[in-house]
Amino acid sequence: MKVIMEADGGSRGNPGPAGFGCVVWADDHATVLAEHCQAIGIATNNVAEYRGLIAGLEEARRLGADAVDVRMDSKLVVEQMSGRWKVKHPGMAELHQQARALASTFDAVTFGWIPRERNKHADRLANEAMDAAAAGGAPVPAAADAVTEVRLAADPPPSAVAVPPATWTGNRGGPTRLLLLRHGQTDLSRHRRYSGRGNPELTEIGRGQAADAARYLSSRGGISAVISSPLERAYDTAAAAAGALGLPVAVDDDLIETDFGDWEGLTFTEAAQRDPDLHGRWLRDTGIRPPAGESFDEVAHRVRRARDRLIADHGATTVLVVSHVTPIKSLLRMALDAGPSVLYRMHLDLASLSIAEFYPDAGASVRLVNETSYLRG
Repeated sequence: MKVIMEADGGSRGNPGPAGFGCVVWADDHATVLAEHCQAIGIATNNVAEYRGLIAGLEEARRLGADAVDVRMDSKLVVEQMSGRWKVKHPGMAELHQQARALASTFDAVTFGWIPRERNKHADRLANEAMDAAAAGGAPVPAAADAVTEVRLAADPPPSAVAVPPATWTGNRGGPTRLLLLRHGQTDLSRHRRYSGRGNPELTEIGRGQAADAARYLSSRGGISAVISSPLERAYDTAAAAAGALGLPVAVDDDLIETDFGDWEGLTFTEAAQRDPDLHGRWLRDTGIRPPAGESFDEVAHRVRRARDRLIADHGATTVLVVSHVTPIKSLLRMALDAGPSVLYRMHLDLASLSIAEFYPDAGASVRLVNETSYLRG
């Protein structure tokens, strides 16, 4: 479903009493599907404009839209979101990253500038919110979670932060901290066979590894959500940790392992003997696919989508992500802003833990790679 989203924000005093409004229209621009406005206290015009954009994208996502035509009378927001203008003000970087992460959860988002007279509906809603802010009244009840997420990014709850942010890097705001746990042992991994979309269960050793990781993570604390690949070996590893933490497991299909195609179940040597030229090129080029399989570049594309959803949905909290070698390496590569060769040079043991942090200003850092000291066997 494609929708049109219009948003506006303003401040009486800049900074001063501020508020935003947003409206989601059907694609014919005749039927209002949702509208929302909120007073946000004392803020600048630009902050209010971004807050309106974020709330509007949340409304579109709540409605199940997969494509959004964003229209705003803020030239600054439209040009920055379109990538034509840089985000120079530090205070805008966090909101810009929040909006980018939300936008990435749709199949398509376009940004267009419209004059104020063509943005009357959202302008009226924003003025209602500013009236409430000026009167010191309570904000208009929000249907979107974006307001909460922005507040979390600026002021994370103490339980969500196991270690302080890496302030020496210059990154701003609280990070989304991803604890990246590889699943435990299966029969395929025990024999070092390519294990992608096949669905082997954990071995007895693998279940023990999952239990060891669960004990360690529960003693560490501070985890607010558990997200897993849909494959059984990852889900069962995640379930062990979630049980110890008292949390549910959510599944993200984009965290599934690489599709190794016709190499599924083969050893390295068997795959190299079967397709010597292709296998050799695959080991050097992340754009090469195994026969009937998926390239590492394609994995990275969907894992980036998953990462952006995690940032948008969880803000400045700590999230346990249980997945596989390639998705975890891809997330670490993104945090390092490294070239493709790093995928071939990192080693991740079964049930190992790595930690990557992604900041609202688009900065990132890697805290840990391949920790296994908690495993007993």
